[in-house]
Amino acid sequence: MAGISFSYLCPASWYFTVPTVSPFLRQRVAFLGLFFISCLLLLMLIIDFRHWSASLPRDRQYERYLARVGELEATDTEDPNLNYGLVVDCGSSGSRIFVYFWPRHNGNPHDLLDIKQMRDRNSQPVVKKIKPGISAMADTPEHASDYLRPLLSFAAAHVPVKKHKETPLYILCTAGMRLLPERKQLAILADLVKDLPLEFDFLFSQSQAEVISGKQEGVYAWIGINFVLGRFDHEDESDAEATQELAAGRRRTVGILDMGGASLQIAYEVPTSTSVLPAKQEEAAKILLAEFNLGCDVQHTEHVYRVYVTTFLGFGGNFARQRYEDLVLNETLNKNRLLGQKTGLSPDNPFLDPCLPVGLTDVVERNSQVLHVRGRGDWVSCGAMLNPLLARSNTSQASLNGIYQSPIDFNNSEFYGFSEFFYCTEDVLRIGGRYHGPTFAKAAQDYCGMAWSVLTQRFKNGLFSSHADEHRLKYQCFKSAWMYQVLHEGFHFPYDYPNLRTAQLVYDREVQWTLGAILYKTRFLPLRDLRQEGVRQAHGSWFRLSFVYNHYLFFACILVVLLAIVLYLLRLRRIHHRETRASAPLDLLWLEEVVPMMGVQVGP
Repeated sequence: MAGISFSYLCPASWYFTVPTVSPFLRQRVAFLGLFFISCLLLLMLIIDFRHWSASLPRDRQYERYLARVGELEATDTEDPNLNYGLVVDCGSSGSRIFVYFWPRHNGNPHDLLDIKQMRDRNSQPVVKKIKPGISAMADTPEHASDYLRPLLSFAAAHVPVKKHKETPLYILCTAGMRLLPERKQLAILADLVKDLPLEFDFLFSQSQAEVISGKQEGVYAWIGINFVLGRFDHEDESDAEATQELAAGRRRTVGILDMGGASLQIAYEVPTSTSVLPAKQEEAAKILLAEFNLGCDVQHTEHVYRVYVTTFLGFGGNFARQRYEDLVLNETLNKNRLLGQKTGLSPDNPFLDPCLPVGLTDVVERNSQVLHVRGRGDWVSCGAMLNPLLARSNTSQASLNGIYQSPIDFNNSEFYGFSEFFYCTEDVLRIGGRYHGPTFAKAAQDYCGMAWSVLTQRFKNGLFSSHADEHRLKYQCFKSAWMYQVLHEGFHFPYDYPNLRTAQLVYDREVQWTLGAILYKTRFLPLRDLRQEGVRQAHGSWFRLSFVYNHYLFFACILVVLLAIVLYLLRLRRIHHRETRASAPLDLLWLEEVVPMMGVQVGP
């Protein structure tokens, strides 16, 4: 086999030869090698990506499941990394204290504090209630601190003593205190600020005792329910419910509907609107909209929310029934005077009430006036009679009582209905959960059309929810019609709206507005943990990165080595061709000089 000498590339003692290889064969081998390595790397990337994308959602769901299970366990008060916070809800009928705790912030600026309600050794929520409300101290404000002493003593017994000085205390007063004159409110709060720090070591100042508005209470309730549902976890995209997002690129929040006995409340997030409103509506929108930042850094707008919240006094289920009875009484008596009739003046000639079950008798008394009624169970007629109580205006963007309502994108929204929204759908109809307008209307209409004797017999047989009582059976027809009218005629929800869920508990626990309050009040606390985490990451980031993608680096190195070998072979080929071209003229010159000389004869 022919050989190629490279003695000029190396010292004389390093003389060696390289066998001649076909250039076409070398190129083909190099191409096949590169193609094989590239396919191998691509295959590993695809397999690794599929494994990551398939396992990550399961891991996150599993972590959330463990977190929810952990919330039902007793709080480990021996853990030095836990922080605590107290919120006192001073309501109209009584006051309750809630004890919350949270671990150190995880260092992720996208996340809020992981605040949970504390549980005692028996895994029961740490909460205590006393009666009456703090507004009962209006005439004796100097006893306000004595009134709250049992609640704070209860909390002090559960929070570790060494944590007392760093445990914030918030005393937030609601409806009962709002009804008092301002001077009496200030007198009660002043006594709390002066006397409580003398007895308890909690972190407490004048700004942490206040009377909050109905708007603030609604915002806190909205924050609490969205926090429990995980709607502030912007980086978690594993939930199917997270597929629809706001324009800002974050998860869609839920709105809340809460109908109590006396009032009705609605709260939901509204996007930043560029439409121009009339002057009156623009002023109303400013009053009813609340914009706030839940993040710890005011420069970051990731957790900035704009929420519409309104409370309607007198639109709760029980109060609406009183308004309806007043309306029926006045209209019936006026009609009797005009037409000379005696409808409702005796049990033998009662007013036929479409909002009561068939055959149920009742008496409406107002001062000295009495109206005898008997149910006729006409749910559709009941709704028609309730419509005037909504007090709507002709304005397209007005809801109940003529109050401005921000537009709702019903194609991209979700709501939760609490209190009466849940009781009306679940207690006797047993269709709580996902709300469907036509199904609810049919079930409510069938219930109203039943005889009162049949309903009472079913109640005795235990066919209704354990929470149902005789009061629920009696006024279910009315309250279901009122809820339906408020939802669809008052708030303009479509009859086939699919994204309303009625609930009493979320993940098997009751969500209080106090959770949203402490989330908002403690929103700046993660700053310290974030700074410490930033310093720690600065020292360890390069070390972690060197091991995360080590298998990719390994195959990349192999590829580089193969490329170097191919380039070296190509270089040898070029050197060989260059030497061949350089030696060809010398060979020809040698032949021209030597061959003729061989033909010349040398003389004697």
